[in-house]
Amino acid sequence: MAEHIVDLDTWPRAAQFRFFRAYAQPHYATTVRIDVTDLMQVRKGQGVNVYRACLYAIGAGLHAVPELCMRFRGDDVVRHDRIALSMTVPTQAGAFNYAYVPFAPDFSAFDAQCKSLIAAAAQTSALGANSGQRDDVAYLSCLPWLDYTSINNALPGPDDCIPRVSWGKIVPRGDGWDMAMTLEVHHALVDGAQVGAYFDAVQGALDGI
Repeated sequence: MAEHIVDLDTWPRAAQFRFFRAYAQPHYATTVRIDVTDLMQVRKGQGVNVYRACLYAIGAGLHAVPELCMRFRGDDVVRHDRIALSMTVPTQAGAFNYAYVPFAPDFSAFDAQCKSLIAAAAQTSALGANSGQRDDVAYLSCLPWLDYTSINNALPGPDDCIPRVSWGKIVPRGDGWDMAMTLEVHHALVDGAQVGAYFDAVQGALDGI
C-alpha cells in the first residue's frame, strides 16, 4: 500500500489544513441515516452477510474520498493508495479484539477475506490494538444494540487523524429499513464536502452489492 506526499503548494485545502492543524479539539462527527432496504429485503435473502456488506460499503466510501486516506507526517501530509479497515470483533469471553482487513474493490474477494480475518480475531486473546505503528487504517465499530442519534469516539489527542466510522441498529422505517452511521474526522484534513461525498459513496456501494 503506497503512500504519496501531498504537495501543499497546490493542494486546495492547504490553508484549511494549516488553520485547523493547530486546534486543541479538531475532530467532528457527523451522523446520517443510511438506507439499507435493498440489503435487508433482497440481498440478505440471497445469502449476503449484512454486517460484512456494511464493512465493504464503508471501505468503498473511504476510498472514494482521497482526504479520508490522508494522514499527518509532522507538518506534511501523505495520501495512502489503500487503507485497511480495523473493526472491533466480539469474543466469547465478553470482551473484544481488533481485526485488520485490507480493502478490496471486488465485494466477493473482500467478503471472503473479511470473513476469515474476523473469525481469526475472535479466537485470539491478544487485543491487537494499533499502538501507532501504522496509520494506513480506519477504525470501525458497530453498535447493533442502539438506534442512536449521535456518537463520538475516545481519541488520544489532536494529532490523531485516523477516521472513525460507527453504525447502529438496523430498524424498519416506512416500507424499508435504515440505520444510523457516523463518520468522525479531523478538520485539518476533511470538510463537510468530503463528508457528504463519503456518505454518498457508502450509499452507492450498498445499493450496488
